Amino acid sequence: MGLTRGCSKTGCARPAVATLTYAYADRAVVVGPLATYAEPHTYDLCLEHAERMTAPRGWEVVRVGGDFPEPALAADDLLALADAVREAGRPRTSRPGENRTTSRGQATAEAESGAVESGRRGHLRILKDS
Repeated sequence: MGLTRGCSKTGCARPAVATLTYAYADRAVVVGPLATYAEPHTYDLCLEHAERMTAPRGWEVVRVGGDFPEPALAADDLLALADAVREAGRPRTSRPGENRTTSRGQATAEAESGAVESGRRGHLRILKDS
């Protein structure tokens, strides 16, 4: 599975192209373009579910934006993500005159919290529950 969001309908594995929101005060179900970020109380829908959406009795469906294009991830987005992961995995080296108190302060805070490192996987640390 890629970095696209999936449909919120149970059992549906298609990519989301629209976002559904309930407007309770207006007794309306609003189906519009896919929101930039997934938020609580909204539901992402695939094209089929967005087009077939019906409202409860006494409510109306408001469709905003018309067509729902398939989401596409730009090559720049993938490159930026790969660069960020690579950068996070590089070992840090101190430069002459660089202040390393932040790392020491973090280590002190972790020691005081009872966090115990039990292993490493690349740049990630595995911590034991205290």
